[in-house]
Amino acid sequence: MKNDTFKPIKRLSFRDEVYFALKRAITLLELQPEQRLNDKELAEEFGISRTPVREALKRLEDEGLVESIPGSSTRVASLNIEEAKHGVTVIAALHALAARLAVPLLKESDIDELEYTNKTLLQFAQKKDIIKAIEADELFHNVFLDVAGNPEIIRALEPIVPKIQRLEIAQFNSEKSIQSFEQHQKIIEACRQKDSETAASLVEENWLSLRILLHPQED
Repeated sequence: MKNDTFKPIKRLSFRDEVYFALKRAITLLELQPEQRLNDKELAEEFGISRTPVREALKRLEDEGLVESIPGSSTRVASLNIEEAKHGVTVIAALHALAARLAVPLLKESDIDELEYTNKTLLQFAQKKDIIKAIEADELFHNVFLDVAGNPEIIRALEPIVPKIQRLEIAQFNSEKSIQSFEQHQKIIEACRQKDSETAASLVEENWLSLRILLHPQED
């Protein structure tokens, strides 16, 4: 019997495609802070109508990556260090929680993935390839998020992480990335020992060390 409760599953909507494309461009600073965003021009570039572009921009505005100036235009949000300071604290706590949940469940293949992504981070940091280094760092921490299996942690992180990554890119410091590699090695060792509390504490410390980027004059 046909059940009208369920609808056919559709592919990713234009709105979502535009949202993810713009979010990535904003996060990687391909679209610069305070750069004007014209929905008509963007629609022409994407080859779609203006409606999904406007919907994507509204979603990005809700997440603080886009801002509308009354009587003026829509633009990429400026870099906000004060906001990032609060964001780093939240991110550190959430990633620490993910590590605490994940460590008892880690398999040898997960440890291998941590080792691989961390070595990749070091390689790109030494080459001063900012984007690849940050992506490798993200993949390292994603191991804990994936194994922890708590979608609420991921959902809470999604709107905050891009704001921090924008500042990381804007104030990239290869020495900081190399220091992060060393911190990751300690995290991996705690994981091998199945010491979830130590791993969680080290993960939190690793994220909180980003405060140096937010207060470079204090270091």
